[in-house]
Amino acid sequence: MASTDYIGRFAPSPTGPLHIGSLVAAMASYLDAKVHHGQWLVRIEDIDEARSVPGAAQSILQCLANLGMYWDGEVVWQSERHALYQAAFERINDFTYPCGCSRREIADSRLGTSSDGAAIYPGTCRNGLQAGKAARAFRLRVPDAAHSDETITFEDRWAGLVAQHLASEVGDFVLKRADGFWAYQLAVVVDDAAQGVTHVVRGADLLESTARQIYLQRLLKLSTPQYLHVPVVTNPAGEKLSKQTGAQAIDPGRPEQALIEAANFLGLSIGPAESVDAFWRKATSAWAHRFSDR
Repeated sequence: MASTDYIGRFAPSPTGPLHIGSLVAAMASYLDAKVHHGQWLVRIEDIDEARSVPGAAQSILQCLANLGMYWDGEVVWQSERHALYQAAFERINDFTYPCGCSRREIADSRLGTSSDGAAIYPGTCRNGLQAGKAARAFRLRVPDAAHSDETITFEDRWAGLVAQHLASEVGDFVLKRADGFWAYQLAVVVDDAAQGVTHVVRGADLLESTARQIYLQRLLKLSTPQYLHVPVVTNPAGEKLSKQTGAQAIDPGRPEQALIEAANFLGLSIGPAESVDAFWRKATSAWAHRFSDR
């Protein structure tokens, strides 16, 4: 029986079929859960309904099953959880404010961009909307640079010690977007807490979001999971592999090949596998050798 001492998850966005880049993240989270005799949940992160592709979620779930990756419990869909996000938002409304700035205006402030590519917000609307401006989004006020809570430090199981200065490296960040959708940062924190997630294993492209999520967890008085961010697969141009950068869907007729390719990327020595079941036996042993103690 799976242990509740370890609850992990894989949370794909249904913007296209599963590809090798997303399989790497799925495999790492799946193996870590199995090695720790824990639960492995699947959550469909379709909160951005404008980017969701019809049928993509079902395709991803079917592909996971074809690859021998079976989840525990029911699949959770973010699009069905708006009430949870609203309730969390209301709990911290003393720390939020409406923002009337456009992306162009934020970019023109020339404060630069954070390490994840987002423009650093200059705090224009912190003290109220400017004359003639209407609220477009709602932001979370981060501590000032001199405040002790402004620097978030955590130990990542892959990257090691990570620290981020929220005020200077991020600025006040969005919780509810101008298009009316809840922002990823809020939704993922609420969902991980609601599902009892204890360990988050995901791609390193989300490493820079973690400090913001930990700050939200503290404001909402939620526990903080352990984090492990694995390297992301890139295309020849060095861009993160995605549907937009030429990622090809996994061939359902050759599951062992896709699994071995993902394992090799993660640095696991698997060798040939005569079946999907044989692959997972080898991969679980290889992951345990590297990560069972951390």
